[in-house]
Formats: sequence, structure tokens, C-alpha cells
Amino acid sequence: MTLYESFIVIGLLIAASAFFSVAEISLAASRRLRLRQMADDGNLHADRVLRVQEQPGDYFTVVQIGQNGIAILGGIVGEGALSPHFTAFFGMWLAQPNAQTAGFLASFLVITSFFILFSDLFPKRLGMAAPERLAIRVSRPMAVCMALMRPMVWFYSRGADALFRLFGLSSLRDDRITSDDILAMMEAGAVAGVLAAREQQVITNVFELDTRTVGSAMSPRDRIAFFLRDDLDSVIRLRIAAEPFSTYPVCEGDIDHVVGYVDAKDLFQRVLNSQPISLADDSLVRKVLIVPDRLTLSEVLEQFRQVHEDFAVIVNEYSMVVGVVTLNDVMSTVMGDLVSPFDEELIVRRDDNSWLIDGVTPIEDVLRTLGLDHLPHADEYETLAGFLMVMLRRVPRRTDSVTWGGFTFEVLDVDSYRIDQVMVSRLPEGISNTAAAAV
Repeated sequence: MTLYESFIVIGLLIAASAFFSVAEISLAASRRLRLRQMADDGNLHADRVLRVQEQPGDYFTVVQIGQNGIAILGGIVGEGALSPHFTAFFGMWLAQPNAQTAGFLASFLVITSFFILFSDLFPKRLGMAAPERLAIRVSRPMAVCMALMRPMVWFYSRGADALFRLFGLSSLRDDRITSDDILAMMEAGAVAGVLAAREQQVITNVFELDTRTVGSAMSPRDRIAFFLRDDLDSVIRLRIAAEPFSTYPVCEGDIDHVVGYVDAKDLFQRVLNSQPISLADDSLVRKVLIVPDRLTLSEVLEQFRQVHEDFAVIVNEYSMVVGVVTLNDVMSTVMGDLVSPFDEELIVRRDDNSWLIDGVTPIEDVLRTLGLDHLPHADEYETLAGFLMVMLRRVPRRTDSVTWGGFTFEVLDVDSYRIDQVMVSRLPEGISNTAAAAV
């Protein structure tokens, strides 16, 4: 075989090896969601690739047979074609035995470099760049190769299956998609500029509905505007004017004995019609949904759906009312400032290293703002005020502070044991975690 013919053979071997490299990496890198979308659009080849991904054993067996066989054959052809020429070249300066060794090493280096570059690195990078498109293109030729090599494929595949059984491993691909996978894709999309930062945050908030309790979205007990069943017309009118809300709980005696709720629209209609307002009228008071404070936001949404309501009273294990929640509260948790940009902000950034945060701010929002993964004893509280109480082991007072995770949480204002404002400041590196009480 002449040198020219040897180069042609080596080129064909490199091309064949590159084909198997593309086939291997494109199948492994292909995203099932993208392939499923293409298959739903009528691409039959995409459906074939999906089936191969479910049982890829025979496919990869063909790839390995092809790549290893071609590599061995390429070495034989390359050594036979180039080694004599390199030996003659080095023989001009070296003794014959040394020239033969140098010629063999030089031919080995050249052939190996060509195979690494053109049949491995370049095709694999190409396969990673457009995996689905290339996997579809090579699917038919690979099916032909699998049919031609069926005896060898059967032998090696059964051997590999035996090894999997011996070591107690599963050879099936796990294609389950978790919420973490989706959130990681959304984060990558936001970094790439495909997804807006606010849109990414909305999607993140949706997945948090299963972990955030209703307490993180409710209006707390001290902020509830309610009526007593025997309130006079004048009292009701004054309260509506002073605290305009869309829904008011109706109680018997005190706030912990809720008997229903009244819709502000019904009250306004009576006012406009110059009718007296009496909450003793059962047609005016509606049945209220009562939910425990341990429910998650997704469970509350499900209860809203089942009873066709958008308002609920939240009670604790002692049947005491701890707050109220509406459908709008839950949606505001998901949508954030996209829904209510004019509402009072719970977190106000003063500068790059300090924030003013309301004590009732859900702890998930605090973590997100500060870039923290967790705070200690996370299962014992739901708000920033709860965190301070747990860390100080008492009701915080003005100027009390807690240092944790490189931040100082200092109480600025307390109103009747309620923490109104907390100053959070970033500290220099090396500050230890402490809890400090006011003197």
C-alpha cells in the first residue's frame, strides 16, 4: 500500500470513528423534553431516539465496537505507512536501531494526534453543541450498524448486563425530573438572558408553595379588622371607613369565636340602598373556611378550590385565631411586586450592606434577600421576628441584636411586643455568631 493510499484509508477510519463519537455523545446529551416536543410535532426519528435512550445498551455496544476496532486498525495502518518514512528520516542522524524506535514513536504520535483531534475532540464538541439534531441524523445509520453487528452486539451486551447484575446496579436511565432540575434550568435561563429575573423568581415562588406554611402569607391577628355579631350599624360604618378591606370576619363575643364573614360588597350595597346593617341577619354573614396554621400554601389553595372560597381564618392547635388569608395573599406571594407594586414594602434596601426589614417578613424572603441558605432552628419559626425570639429565647426589646451568617440583626422598633423594624447589616469577615441583649 502506497503512502497516498494509506492516508486515504486513515482518513476514512478517522471519519468512521468521528461518526461513532458523534453518535455516542449526541445520544447521551440529548434532552428528553426537547426530543419529546419534536416527536409530538411529528418527527419520527425523534421518537426513535427516545426509544433508544430508554434502552441504550445495544446502541453503545455498537459505538464501542466501532471505536475500538477502528482505533486498532488505524494504529496498524498508520504504523505501517509512516514508520518507514520516519525511520529513514531519523536514520540520517541516528543509528539504525535508534532510528527505528524514533520512527515508531513519531508515527504513533502523529496517528494518535489525528485520531484525538478529528475523531474524538472535534466531533464530541460538535455533538454537545447540537445533540438532538445530530442524534436524529445518525439514528438511521446506527440502526443499520446495530442490525449488521447483531451477533457481536448480543454477546457484548449480555456480558455487560451480567456485570450490572453482579454488582447489583441498574442499567436503566433515570429520567425523573425534580423541582430542583427545573429550578436549575430556570436559573441557567436567567443567566443566559432568556428568562427575566422577575419571571425566574415567580417560578421559584410557585415551587415554594409546597414548603411555605400559610403563616408566611397571612395577615396576623393584630392586623385583623373584624366585627362582632351585635355591633351597631354606626360602629360597622365607622370601622369600614377606618379599615377598608374586602372581607371582615364576624365573631361572637371575641375574635377567637368566628361565626362567619361578611363581604364588603354586600355592606356597600346596603349603604348605597340606605338600608340598615345588622350582622344578626344570617343572609349577610357567610360561612367561613377555617384552616390550621400548619397547612402549606398549596394545601390552602386546594381548600379554596374545593369550597369555592377565597378567604379563610387561620387557627392554631389551641383553636385561637392567629390570622386570616385570602387568595390574593397567596397570589401575591407567588407574583411578588408584579402584582402589588404599590403595597408597603416589607424589605427596604438602604445601601449595599444594610436593609430595613419588617418583623413579619417571611423567613424565606429574608434568606433570598440576604443570599443565605438557612438560619438556625429553621423549623421553629416562620418570620424574622420568630427568628429573633428563638435566638434570644425571649421577646426581643429595642436594641437587641443577633449576629449570624455574617449579618447583624438589630431590633429598631417594638410596638406592644410586636417587632416593627429590624436593621440587618452585613459584617466584615470573621465575625462569630452571637445573640446580644439590650442592657
